[in-house]
Amino acid sequence: MYFTSHSSHYEHLRKKWTQKRKNSRDKFFANHEKSLRRAALGGLGGLVLLTTPGVPGVAASAPVATNSTVRGEEDNNILLAQSLKGLLPTKTVSLTPEEEEKITALLSQKLNLEVSVRLSGIRLNKSYGLIGGEQHLYRYPGDNLYQHFNSATDWAMYGSAGIAPHLGAWGYFAPSKDQFTQEDSQREKYYLAVQTFLAPGFAENVDKYRDFFKFRKMLVVNPLSGQAVVAVVGDAGPAQWTGKDLGGSPEVMQALGLASGPRKGAVLYFFIDDPSNIAPLGPVKI
Repeated sequence: MYFTSHSSHYEHLRKKWTQKRKNSRDKFFANHEKSLRRAALGGLGGLVLLTTPGVPGVAASAPVATNSTVRGEEDNNILLAQSLKGLLPTKTVSLTPEEEEKITALLSQKLNLEVSVRLSGIRLNKSYGLIGGEQHLYRYPGDNLYQHFNSATDWAMYGSAGIAPHLGAWGYFAPSKDQFTQEDSQREKYYLAVQTFLAPGFAENVDKYRDFFKFRKMLVVNPLSGQAVVAVVGDAGPAQWTGKDLGGSPEVMQALGLASGPRKGAVLYFFIDDPSNIAPLGPVKI
């Protein structure tokens, strides 16, 4: 049973205190969202392992992500961000050739990847620009949003992004569900929409550029946080009038730390020279 008071002074104090508590709570979750999410997922994973029949002793042998491990990864991200800070202009303008050379050399060394502005004589119009969040894409005929997720956790994190009403620039990722592979799944999961149509020389070599860009691996880095992800070009866009230079799947935006709020931010993006297809898609551990 709830009691109410007719005292205006009491009501004023109660509302003021309630708002203060809400503001404090919201600030706490905003500042510690990443840590709380890790803790929640870690606890859920442990609970599933402990309650799974036929897996004796798994709790004792399962690897545990300690606070020091998480802090070490975050520290490495921060160090990368600090290294990039002095190499970037204050706004997302086109980088000079000298700036691109220094940045790609730094990223190649820090991330152990062959990062390049240009491959096969082809480059994008920019390498430093504004990324915005995109929707999921249809992966094969008959696909739907619900089939994109293997767990309730994935659905809770990425389901709200929805699915685009049209196919990506290269159509489906696989011709049928039966031919849909894990590689196809990863490509859709970590895809980019880049402005292929603005690449120098595109209008004169449409077929060549179309084939070159299809599922081309790229590195995307959030220079403010040092978070990075390997993704593929899975769509063309966004349009110039949007003010954005590229788009990222919900999982890409999460890996970059840009999945909440306005779901956009300044990023660096370069090709990865990986002819043997060794570099895995997804967040990069430094």
